[in-house]
Amino acid sequence: MNDFSFSMPTQVVFGRGVTARTGAELASRGYAHALVVYGQGSVVRTGTLGRVLASLDAAGVAHTEFGGARPNPSLAHARDGIALAREAAADVVLAVGGGSAIDTAKGIALGVPYEGDVWDLYTHAAAPVADGKLPVACVLTIPAAGSEASASSVLTNDETLLKKGLSTELNRPVVALMDPELTFTLPAYQTAAGVTDICAHILERFFSTSGPVPVTDELDCGLIRSLVDMAPRAIEDPEDYDARANIMWAGTLAHNDLAGCGRGVNGGRAGGWESHGMEHELSAHDPSVAHGAGLAVIMPAWMRYVWRSNPERFLTLGARVFDIEPVDVVEDCIDATPEEAVEDAVLATIDELQAFFCSLGMPRTLGELGVTADDIPALLETLELNKGAEFGQLQRLTMDDARKIYESAL
Repeated sequence: MNDFSFSMPTQVVFGRGVTARTGAELASRGYAHALVVYGQGSVVRTGTLGRVLASLDAAGVAHTEFGGARPNPSLAHARDGIALAREAAADVVLAVGGGSAIDTAKGIALGVPYEGDVWDLYTHAAAPVADGKLPVACVLTIPAAGSEASASSVLTNDETLLKKGLSTELNRPVVALMDPELTFTLPAYQTAAGVTDICAHILERFFSTSGPVPVTDELDCGLIRSLVDMAPRAIEDPEDYDARANIMWAGTLAHNDLAGCGRGVNGGRAGGWESHGMEHELSAHDPSVAHGAGLAVIMPAWMRYVWRSNPERFLTLGARVFDIEPVDVVEDCIDATPEEAVEDAVLATIDELQAFFCSLGMPRTLGELGVTADDIPALLETLELNKGAEFGQLQRLTMDDARKIYESAL
């Protein structure tokens, strides 16, 4: 087990009806004016935004609304929010929605005290500053990104087609209000994409170069087993509270860094985040591609390409999540080598994971997302700008490796 430092300063307020406590939670922390960031209408149509605003009014917290956050949130929109937060003299940014609204809120909060362009922070041309940075709070409506308790945020620069993440402890929200009933109205596709994203957050950390970390490995595999059990229930019965609640809680635990404790290298976040890096190019070039849907295609393709770099990691996943183990070629009198038995077990594990994603309605190929072979050169161009000529941890990947992975997923 590697050394690590873990802290989750976000207070989680979880359960039925907690949305009504939003105003009281903000007022108890002394906040007087909230910039309320939300998406493109679902929280308005479902009445969630109205209940949040009523709660703020009841608690005496003034508010300014800022709607329009899109999936794969845009830099331009965050810039507009920064200007509005300054004009309104907001002292807290409250996101109402999923990862897109929360990541937009984080970008706004970091950008308010910075005199330059907030994109400087995402390109690491400048470091975020704590002095004057606005706190972020959130009412979560879509379990997926895990942004409600993570140190991460991602924005897309539509002018350059670059999608960049920024990880800093300053990003962690001060409070996350999480009511599973708010997810009852999520379409099946969005539910499935969210579950896939949650699984990917766990697996990116699980597939690090560290050796076994039994406690963390059990946490990771247990979370995925729970998602395998709960996701079909939520899709079959959207108002299955226990299924929705467990998915929502898994989303938080998957990305608040608990799932990587002891697996990080030199104090950094565990894993190489190869699949996220390659998927970000898909959704940066076409924001209509749901992040989770892209991951459902890219992650299995990456796994099939790199598994020989560390078969034991894949065998552990197969055994603990899907009850798949290599056959004993001697005891079972199988006409195969032990190496072939391992390969069969690993590939069966990857197939099982992808079958789970597809059973929820996720795509199997890039073609289903409208991506063709002609698109790959452009994806590689921005991937190299984002990740460098080589990237990854379990196996270092060149741009030629990335090309082969994209091509294998067509």
